[in-house]
Amino acid sequence: MNYSPALLEGKLIKRYKRFLADVRLADDSVITIHCPNTGSMKNCLFEGHRVWFSTSDNPKRKYPHTWELMESDQGHLIGINTGNANALAQEAIESGVITELQGYDELKREVKYGAENSRIDILLSSQEGRKCYIEVKSCTLLEGNTGYFPDAVTTRGQKHIRELVTMVQQGHRAVLLFVVQHSGISTVKPAAHIDAKYADLLKDAIEQGVEVLAYKVAMSTTGGRIETVCKFIV
Repeated sequence: MNYSPALLEGKLIKRYKRFLADVRLADDSVITIHCPNTGSMKNCLFEGHRVWFSTSDNPKRKYPHTWELMESDQGHLIGINTGNANALAQEAIESGVITELQGYDELKREVKYGAENSRIDILLSSQEGRKCYIEVKSCTLLEGNTGYFPDAVTTRGQKHIRELVTMVQQGHRAVLLFVVQHSGISTVKPAAHIDAKYADLLKDAIEQGVEVLAYKVAMSTTGGRIETVCKFIV
């Protein structure tokens, strides 16, 4: 995934109202940009540090700029735009980087499924009728030397785990794929200290056959792509 046009740079003043952030530019002017991250962004907000944002030419947008990257106080790059995770996952599957998800003939995005009014992020299928349901999650919470998910209690995430378990029970393959958009994370764990129910559901799902994969994005201000496997610890 490449950024086109090129990202612009500023320094974070603050994030507020969940979807907005104020940024100071090099000429000392201040603009408001869209924050495409619904999470708490715990350990991802570093006021006064560099941010990078994309620009849309859509005249209907109130805020034409979208926050893409954040620089941490340790110099790490953090992917703020959680919406990029699905595109990065698709690109890595189609290019063969995620070896565990090869051997299918068709890839579809945002397909309705399950009993709880859900949409699966990626559905792989083969001509023989094999199906693989893939739920993609962006992991950006670094604590110590470990990455955690989620960064806040997530009833939506709990629902997704239940849906994946149901797919396994119906005879399909189900995968939870963590896309690590933080250059400082190499190991991923469920954040039981933040959402104990999510962690318990995930542990039970794994015992019932749901697979968990974690892959890290090589990020830069010009683009990013999934390159390496991350260790996942239950």
